[in-house]
Amino acid sequence: MDYDIKCELDEVNNKLTGSETITYFNNSPETLTYFWMQLDENQHSTVNNANYQNQNTLPMQTTDKVLDRYDERKTDNGYGINITKLTDAAGKSINYTINKTMMKVDLPVPLKPGQKFVFKVDWNYKIANRGDFIRFGGARGGYENFPEDNNNNYTMTQWYPRLCRYSDDQGWQNHQFTGTGEFTLNFGNFKVQMTVPADHIVGATGECQNYAQTLTPTQMARWNKAKTAKEPLQIVTLDEALNASKTKSKAKKTWIYKADNVRDFAWTSSRRFVWDAMATNVEGKNVMSMSYYAKEAYPIYSKFSTKAVAHTLKTYSKFSFPYPYPVAISVEGNQGMEYPMISFNPGRANKDGSYSEGSKNAAILVIIHEVGHTFFPMIVNSDERQWTWMDEGLNSYLQYLTQELWDNKYPSDGGVPSAITDYMKLPKEQLEPIMTNSENINNFGANAYDKVATGLNMLRETIVGRELFDNAFREYSRRWAFKSPTPADFFRTIEDATGEDLDWFWRGWFYGTDAVDISIDTVKHAKPDVNAVPNQVNDTVVYRPLAKPAVNEFEDLSKIRNKTDKSIVFETDKDTTLRDFYWRYARDIEKYDTAKYPITVKAQTEKLDAEGQAKYGNKNLYEITFSNKGGLVMPIILEWTFKDGTKEIERIPAQVWRKNEKKVIKTFMKDKEVASVKLDPYKETADIDESNNTYGDIKPPSKFRLFKQKQNVTPTEGINPMQKAQEKKGF
Repeated sequence: MDYDIKCELDEVNNKLTGSETITYFNNSPETLTYFWMQLDENQHSTVNNANYQNQNTLPMQTTDKVLDRYDERKTDNGYGINITKLTDAAGKSINYTINKTMMKVDLPVPLKPGQKFVFKVDWNYKIANRGDFIRFGGARGGYENFPEDNNNNYTMTQWYPRLCRYSDDQGWQNHQFTGTGEFTLNFGNFKVQMTVPADHIVGATGECQNYAQTLTPTQMARWNKAKTAKEPLQIVTLDEALNASKTKSKAKKTWIYKADNVRDFAWTSSRRFVWDAMATNVEGKNVMSMSYYAKEAYPIYSKFSTKAVAHTLKTYSKFSFPYPYPVAISVEGNQGMEYPMISFNPGRANKDGSYSEGSKNAAILVIIHEVGHTFFPMIVNSDERQWTWMDEGLNSYLQYLTQELWDNKYPSDGGVPSAITDYMKLPKEQLEPIMTNSENINNFGANAYDKVATGLNMLRETIVGRELFDNAFREYSRRWAFKSPTPADFFRTIEDATGEDLDWFWRGWFYGTDAVDISIDTVKHAKPDVNAVPNQVNDTVVYRPLAKPAVNEFEDLSKIRNKTDKSIVFETDKDTTLRDFYWRYARDIEKYDTAKYPITVKAQTEKLDAEGQAKYGNKNLYEITFSNKGGLVMPIILEWTFKDGTKEIERIPAQVWRKNEKKVIKTFMKDKEVASVKLDPYKETADIDESNNTYGDIKPPSKFRLFKQKQNVTPTEGINPMQKAQEKKGF
């Protein structure tokens, strides 16, 4: 779909008026009779919001602002989109119905596969003061007022009526917008003309087509120089921004931007902006990394913002696919939100120009995260409104990798297994699976962001390995770029590209709420008795204990009917040689007696020779019993500490639990005696209880007899000749 939009910002009345022409291409195999459009601005309306209410209780004490909320929601607050005209390309009116944050457009004639439809929408709305909507859960778009100079910074996001995505897996994605689940859209080309006060600076998705008309000659010269700059170069300086903030121009300018193959368009506008830019080489392509920010953020953003943008582009391109767009923008907007090629981030300093390390790190973290969203989900176009984790979680994982490559001492937590344990310890009723719809998640950050990032990091570091997982993640990213994957597409691609069966991990980590809590229950120590004499050195006859024949406790209907059907003749009646012990037992002809079934067992062992005695005489065997107390299986990672002070790390894949998810007994052979053993020494598995992860003061060893295996006899882990004979005979 393509958009041609013209809009005008009325700064005096904080109103936006727009007109758009939309061309929709029906690339589906279905004939469409209507469209659905998103009216996200209706989130701010007390009349047309999604009306997803939460429970609340009668307070013992409260404030006037809380009570104001009850009154405000009873009347029309005047916010939300007003549709003033909706017509086809010829100007003929089209019927439509607004349902809260969605609008259904009835097509005058069915739109067949391969056809296109052009229609026009005129609209306006009162721009939300984002500060006023904090008590309503915030506003993704709107303006922020700065009383000291009485100017606004405008964040124009989710601002125009836009078509919902029609897909093969669900049809129209027309879930109501509640403010949490973000959006999913189809790709298209945009041409947007924004008329704003003449002293405003505008940044937007895509490339500006008329800098020569909107910038001063000095600013234009700086822009041209920035195209090859290796350090951020200010196109608009702080002094220029401060001077512009002192007066307000009554003249207007129109900025024209174009963006191709994007799923959305956002912009920002203010006379208070400093604007810097530099060229960034990303996989051999020149990309303009840019930042827009006011004086409140200048100490942090002038040093770090654009360089964090550039670092994000290069790192994400390494782990996914080369960044395909010509620009990437960070706007200081005192929030975190993303759109194609432009993101809005926090990061303000103190009034005296100083800033805390926390403010700096928070700015870098959010810039990386929001710029990274251009990859996920702005290019790998997952359904954010349905599956928050597919954009926030995957992006948080790459954000973690990017932070780690920004500074080896960067204080990361999302993605670190030990940092998710407090969340995983919560009572079951407070947890939801990652595979939960966006609007229904309680612990939004821990569930959709951190748990996903942690899980992928464990796959990379502990379960699959870096090389395999990095290649698999790149395969997923490149396979689904500019397409719309579902969760199953992600799971299948990772398994396909790693050659690993990870069903146990997806089931436990994504579909379940169990935690990891592996316990060392017991450790037994034994040393071989290399001088033992075998009990059985010759062939011998033993009596095999037969399992008691199985007899139905009752005859089912099929058996009754078969027995009375004279047309049926059973094989054991046709051929009486088939009537063995079990047949006779079932008819009370023969009683259970194992003594009648002797077999000959070949000797399997003989005394160890001198070489064997020397080889095994000093070995130590340790049998460890592990319990899965948390419910979620994970690799068993052991740190052995030997009595001489040395250590060894041993890793056992999670598949060891496949036959019994509750308990595993495993025997290990060591050259040296063990002083202690510890589970998960590097805290890789998000184990929520470390108190049961260690075992020390191992008791003195017992002795076990060790023999030499005779030739031409299949070795077994235990010496049980009767059992082995049964196996060889097929019982």
